[in-house]
Amino acid sequence: MRNLAAKVPEDVWPEFKVRAQAAYQAPSRAIARELAAGLVADYGREQERGVACFMDDFEACIAHLRFPVTHRRAIRTTNLLERLFVEERRRLKIIPNAFGERAVLKLMFGALIRAAERWRSIKVTEFERRQVAAVRKELDQEYETQVGLKKHPSKDAVQVKISSSPRT
Repeated sequence: MRNLAAKVPEDVWPEFKVRAQAAYQAPSRAIARELAAGLVADYGREQERGVACFMDDFEACIAHLRFPVTHRRAIRTTNLLERLFVEERRRLKIIPNAFGERAVLKLMFGALIRAAERWRSIKVTEFERRQVAAVRKELDQEYETQVGLKKHPSKDAVQVKISSSPRT
């Protein structure tokens, strides 16, 4: 949102921000894409830089919409490295001097352990496991079509024999 704010004029920003947030927080990816298309249609000519910035990261920003609703907040807001660095800065601020690599690593390890403990509070039901499995299958299919892989060759495809003979 800060990148968008830097590219959109202040007088247009409040409405642009509301519409961008609506697209990012839509209940499904299809609705998010419709909202994004509306934003592009309305602001595409006037705010080219802002719309280009919005569309550049749009798919990454709505990736959390693939996953179960109960997990979306944790997926969207968890940035472990950023939190660890904030924790390190906070703890080192109260200590008068840097005291070596080992102590800093201990602080980082402690922060990692606490973060992992908080993650355990996310419940995963059988229904959510099936949803995640469906997402995994969908992502695999998207990757295969993008790369051009075929899992099962057709019956009409010519089979190439590979010989282990030293003469080949």
